[in-house]
Parts: sequence; structure tokens; C-alpha cells
Amino acid sequence: MTDDAWGLAEAKAKLSEVLDKARTEGPQHITRNGKPAGVLVSAEEWAKRTRKGESLYDFLARSPLWGSGLDLERSRDTGRVLDFE
Repeated sequence: MTDDAWGLAEAKAKLSEVLDKARTEGPQHITRNGKPAGVLVSAEEWAKRTRKGESLYDFLARSPLWGSGLDLERSRDTGRVLDFE
């Protein structure tokens, strides 16, 4: 818990200030009855943290090996029969 956490009543009373600080100083921690209850982050920070990454296919398609003729096909060998007697 940070020393600069907002109590719930204070955060409600000063919501504009809490929002401004979330934008300029980073996530703002809010407590209820002295215990951690939530964190307020800016819309920009939320968008950054929830943005989906690229797919594995897109990542591999950007590879310098794409189209190089490298054979990545998996062997269909089923192994060998072992006799444990």
C-alpha cells in the first residue's frame, strides 16, 4: 500500500483531483476502511494496458525467415516399438 492512498470518502469528494493525478502522476490507490479497495488509472493508461497484441501469425510473418524456404513441417514419425520383457 502506498502512503499517498486516497480514502474512499476523500476520493469521492475530490474526484476531479484524483483523475488529474491519475493522468499526471500515475495510478491512484483508493482504500475503504483502511484496506486497499481499488486503483484509478487514466484512460490512456487503461487503453495501453488492455490493447491486444499482435497474433503469432503476424509476428512470424514479420520474420526475416518468412519466405526463405525453411522447412518447418513436423515429422509424422510415430516413434519406435519397445519391448520391455
